[in-house]
Amino acid sequence: MIDTLTIPTQRTTASRLPEVDFDQLEFGKTFADHMLVVDYQNGEWQEPQIVPYGDMTVSPANSALHYGQAIFEGMKAYKNQDGEIFIFRPQDNLSRLNASAERMCMPAVPEEIFMQGLSQLIRLDAEWVPNFTGSALYIRPFMFATDGMLGVRPSDSYRFMIITCPVGLYYNKPLRVRFEEKYVRSAEGGAGFAKNAGNYGAAMYPTKLAQEEGYNQLIWTDASEHKYVEESGTMNAMFVIDGRLITPALSTSILDGITRRSVLQLAHDWGMPVEERKVSALEILAAHAAGTLQEAFGVGTAATIAPISVIGYQGEDFTLPTAPADAFSHRVTAALAAIRSGEATDTHGWMVRVQS
Repeated sequence: MIDTLTIPTQRTTASRLPEVDFDQLEFGKTFADHMLVVDYQNGEWQEPQIVPYGDMTVSPANSALHYGQAIFEGMKAYKNQDGEIFIFRPQDNLSRLNASAERMCMPAVPEEIFMQGLSQLIRLDAEWVPNFTGSALYIRPFMFATDGMLGVRPSDSYRFMIITCPVGLYYNKPLRVRFEEKYVRSAEGGAGFAKNAGNYGAAMYPTKLAQEEGYNQLIWTDASEHKYVEESGTMNAMFVIDGRLITPALSTSILDGITRRSVLQLAHDWGMPVEERKVSALEILAAHAAGTLQEAFGVGTAATIAPISVIGYQGEDFTLPTAPADAFSHRVTAALAAIRSGEATDTHGWMVRVQS
């Protein structure tokens, strides 16, 4: 268990919870009452605090605004059938946050600050955790440089924060995607494996172009040849071809997704053949033509499992068959939901309980 009584807390005097319509949640637009804040100054982390959610002041010369030293994570907390709150794989998110921090020349966040702050914050805002089907409390830990100086160098000071928001389903229908063969999300040796803000900012323009063409998202391809699948929008990409689960192998240009890890583990548990390797656009289309492309879907924290119904390639759309009820993507979606709700045994120890 995590000690949740050590961080100074300033409670809000006016909760916004009564104003929230949990039946009409838009993802990422409704925030819980409190947030965790801790600064890094003079080479060490200062005392963390939990304060009411609200705006903050930064210098116009803030180096994160000018030079992009900003990273984040995405994770979720769930209520089980007994109303207890559990966080899904928080240690994995901490490890990935600190891997991103290292790549971006930022200090590592201590486990004590991350885990105690996370637990106490969610305990304080426990009533913000929804419990209807497909819902969760989305958790956004993030860190940014706070030096007020114009100079291309790592900042000397930083701020780490955690904010949370109740959410429902991210996508409510299968996705239309297309292969991107011009623009690049990330290149080998770059920072594509890190959850830094710049990766997402650079992806917005080509994504907007695809959306204007009627697609929901892109399937990013490699920077050198534009042949091999990397990610699907902000998710890891997976395909079921002739009974095998195939996904691009991790690299410096592909994010090590926590949901990706979980889906691959369940596939292994069920004895399903798993291949982590290069997979080309042409291989996907050839499997579609041969009738062996059974499923395509994205996996990520926000959407969990997002089925793909149409894949566009060089101006032509290819419609995928509707996945049957016993398809892998449906079974793994149900299995993850059952683990998170407590209906199924958490054999891998993924769920971390928040003290009540």
